[in-house]
Amino acid sequence: MLYSNTSVTNPYIKRKKIRIHDFLEMKKNAQKIASITCYDATFARIIEMTNIHFVLVGDSLGHVIQGKNSTISVTLEDVAYHVKCVSQAIKTPLLVADLPFLTSGISRHETMHNAGVLMRAGAEAVKIEGATTEICDQIHFLTSNGIPVMGHIGLMPQSVHAHSGYRVQGKTDFDKSKLLKQAQSLQDAGCFSLVIELTQSELAIDIKNKVKIPIIGIGSGNYCDGNILVLQDMLGMNKQFKPKFLKHYLDLEDNIKNAVNHYCNEVIASKSENEQNLL
Repeated sequence: MLYSNTSVTNPYIKRKKIRIHDFLEMKKNAQKIASITCYDATFARIIEMTNIHFVLVGDSLGHVIQGKNSTISVTLEDVAYHVKCVSQAIKTPLLVADLPFLTSGISRHETMHNAGVLMRAGAEAVKIEGATTEICDQIHFLTSNGIPVMGHIGLMPQSVHAHSGYRVQGKTDFDKSKLLKQAQSLQDAGCFSLVIELTQSELAIDIKNKVKIPIIGIGSGNYCDGNILVLQDMLGMNKQFKPKFLKHYLDLEDNIKNAVNHYCNEVIASKSENEQNLL
C-alpha cells in the first residue's frame, strides 16, 4: 500500500515516496493513480499533505498563471521556474514537468538538453506530447540515459491549431487505430506512463487494456488507470470554465471574492471608526 488515508488529516504521518516503479505496481494491482497540476510553493505545500501520487508542472500554466489562450507561448524557462517553486515543497509525490512547445521532437541533442534543464530544476520525470517516429526515438534516447518520460496523446494542447481547436479525439475507426498504435509505440519507446486527453471513454478503456503502462486520463472517462486535473480548475477558481468532464470540488472563485470584499469592508469601516474616535 502506497499511502494511508490518515495522512489526509495528519500531515505528520510520513508517506512512502512515490517512484517510477510504483506506477507499474499500481497498474498491476488495479490501484488508481491520482494526480494534479501545481505551479507554486504555496499550493505545493498543501498538496504534499494529501494522498496525491504525482504532481505535474504543466504548460497549462500558460492558461492558469499567464492568462493566455493556449500553451504555445510557454517557454522552457517558464516551466523550469515553476518546477523550482513547486519542488521546494513537493517531496512525496512524483514531480513531473512538461516539455513545452518546440522543446522536444526537433533533435536528440535539443530534447536531451531541454529535459536536463527541467530535471536540474527539480523534476523527477518529463512529459512529452506526441508519438511521431522522431519523438519516440528521442524518448527512447532519454529513457536509455536515465530520464523518465511520461507520454501524452489524444488532444495535445501544443498542437491545438493542427487539431482545429479543443475537440474530442478518436471518433473514427482510423483515429482510434492510430491512437492505439501511438500508445503502443510510446510504451515501446520506454514511457513509464501515458496521459490520454479528451478521447472517447471506450477508446481509453481499449488502450488501457492493451498496454502495460498506466493510462492517466483527462476528459477521457473514469475508467483509466488514473486521472489528472488542473488544480485551479477543480477548485472552482474560474466558474466560466466548466467543460463536461470537469467537476468543481470547491467554489473558490466566490469564496476568495467574498473574503477579499470582507477584508476591504473591514478596512474601510476601521478607517471611519478611527477618524470618529479622534474627533
